[in-house]
Amino acid sequence: MAATALPIQFHKLQPLSSVGRNPRLFPAARAAVSSDRVYAATELENRKFELLKAAADTQRGLSATALQRSSIEEALVSVESFDVEKPIELSSLEGTWRLQYTSAPDVLILFQASANLPFFNVGQVFQKFESHNETDRGVVRNIVRWTVPGLLEDEEGATLIVSARFSVVSRRNIQLEFEEVAVESINISEEVQAVLAPALLPRSFINLQANILQYIRSFRAQIPISASPRRSVGGLYYLSFLDGDMLLGRSIGGGGVFVFTKSQPFISY
Repeated sequence: MAATALPIQFHKLQPLSSVGRNPRLFPAARAAVSSDRVYAATELENRKFELLKAAADTQRGLSATALQRSSIEEALVSVESFDVEKPIELSSLEGTWRLQYTSAPDVLILFQASANLPFFNVGQVFQKFESHNETDRGVVRNIVRWTVPGLLEDEEGATLIVSARFSVVSRRNIQLEFEEVAVESINISEEVQAVLAPALLPRSFINLQANILQYIRSFRAQIPISASPRRSVGGLYYLSFLDGDMLLGRSIGGGGVFVFTKSQPFISY
C-alpha cells in the first residue's frame, strides 16, 4: 500500500517591523527599540537645553563674544543633527515663535539701537507663520515689540510688523518675498493719559477721550515694500531644525542664525 502523504502546513512569518506591534514577539528587541527612542528623545531635550543655556546671557546675541558665538554654533549644530532627514511640515511651523538668539546683522542693529538710544527700547521679537491649510506656501510676519519710555507703555508700547509671503522650494528651504512694513497697536502710557485728560479735555468729554485713545490703539500705518520688476525683495531661509517647541533657522545669503522657541499666539489689536 502506498504511503499517504501528509499535508504540508505553511505558517506566515512575522516581519521584523512587527516587533513593536506584537508584545509577545521578541520582547528583548522591542524593549531595545523603546529604550533607544527614549534615549534619543532625552538626548535631544538635553541638547536643546544646552543651546538655550549657551544663548541665555548674550542679550539675544547682541553682547555675544566670539567664544560664546562659537559655543552657540556648536550647540546649534548638535541640535540640528537630530532633524537632518525630515522635510518641512507646515503644520508644525504654524504659530508664533519667540526669538531667543540671533547673529543676523539686520536684527542685531535694532538691539544695538535699543541699547544706545534712551528714547527707544526693543522688547520681544517674534515670527508668526500662517499656512492657511496650504502645503507649500504661507505668510510669515516678523513682529517687534518696541516702546518710547515715558510716552508709550513699557512692555507693549507699539508693534512693528514686517510681512512676507513664503513658498517651500526644497525639503528645508523657504523663499521669502517681503510685502509691507506696518506699525500698529500703539498704547500711550498712563502718565501721558493723565496729563492729557485734565489739560485738554473737560470732564464732559470723557467719552471723547476714550474714543481718541481707542483710535490711537487701532491706528495702523503701513508701507509697501517695493521691488524692481526683475527682482523681489526677500531671501532664502533654511529651516535647520523644527519640532513642537523649537525652531532653528539660517538666513542664506544675508547671513545669521536664529533660535526660536514656541510662544503663545500673537494677537494683533
